[in-house]
Amino acid sequence: MLIRNLPSWVLRESAATDEQVYLNRRNFMRGSSLLIGGAALTLSGQGADAGAAFASDISQSVGTSDFKDLTLDLYPAKRNEAYTIKRPITKEEISSTYNNFYEFGSHKRIAKAAQRMETRPWTITIDGMVEEEMELDIDELIRSMALEERLYRHRCVEAWSMTIPWTGFAFADLVKKAKPLSGAKYIQMETFHKSMWASGQRQTWYPWPYLEGVSMEEATNDLAFLVTGAYGKPAAKQFGAPLRLALPWKYGFKSIKSIVRFTFTDKRPVSFWEQLAPKEYGFWANVNPEVRHPRWSQATERVLGTDETIPTQFYNGYGEQVAHLYKELGKTEILFR
Repeated sequence: MLIRNLPSWVLRESAATDEQVYLNRRNFMRGSSLLIGGAALTLSGQGADAGAAFASDISQSVGTSDFKDLTLDLYPAKRNEAYTIKRPITKEEISSTYNNFYEFGSHKRIAKAAQRMETRPWTITIDGMVEEEMELDIDELIRSMALEERLYRHRCVEAWSMTIPWTGFAFADLVKKAKPLSGAKYIQMETFHKSMWASGQRQTWYPWPYLEGVSMEEATNDLAFLVTGAYGKPAAKQFGAPLRLALPWKYGFKSIKSIVRFTFTDKRPVSFWEQLAPKEYGFWANVNPEVRHPRWSQATERVLGTDETIPTQFYNGYGEQVAHLYKELGKTEILFR
């Protein structure tokens, strides 16, 4: 009899999230983080039902495009079995209609609105403390990288979770291409700022554009992943096309969408949500079941697409890969600091 010793972050199959729920992640998170009523809706489970009901209405607009995707032949990419989780994938009809993307609204049903975004042409700027600043065409960047598929868990700060098959490349490969100077300690990332597409960016009380940041050690960790696709094809716009970040051991708001700039710096960035609510959304934002959000517990999570509520794991179950990065942080500082 063959006995396999699986990594600690591999969960049972019954704990998996359906593919449909992920896409509305970011809109809902934003609404709940500032609006108590929004948070209550998410945690009660009503948001997932609304996302599933909305799936059929948006099915004709999700994933469509008015341009020729020059990377289409790269999908589906081969799955990297080192990042496979033994549980069901969240159904795409759920994850593609349940999204947090405040640029298009502070609710979960933004998938249709996100189709207004023009993802070509798209330029990635790399600047700051690098040997030479550069601007990269997104298609040329994608084709220059070795794409692979990874199955990652996703844990939202709103206490829901799902499982997504992302396609992309290691963040460390972009860092290598950027050739940062020895003094660079952090990377600040920036989302597009075009209010003609994104009505949410006309709301002046938000500090647009969306900014996020990671340490150099986090960016070069094996788990840090720059996403170009999902479900075996280029990423739908509401997922954060054409380039987003996936940091599976952190709360979802750290996984910035639709990136246009990477700035290498020796100063720790102050992120979008940290500017708005520094006592609720800190720089590190590692998943920690023992540190509650100021307005709700993080001890358990609701698995979207199922009726299950499961215990939350430290670092979302990826502690073996990342815990060493935070040895100098106290346990209660891991989330809000």
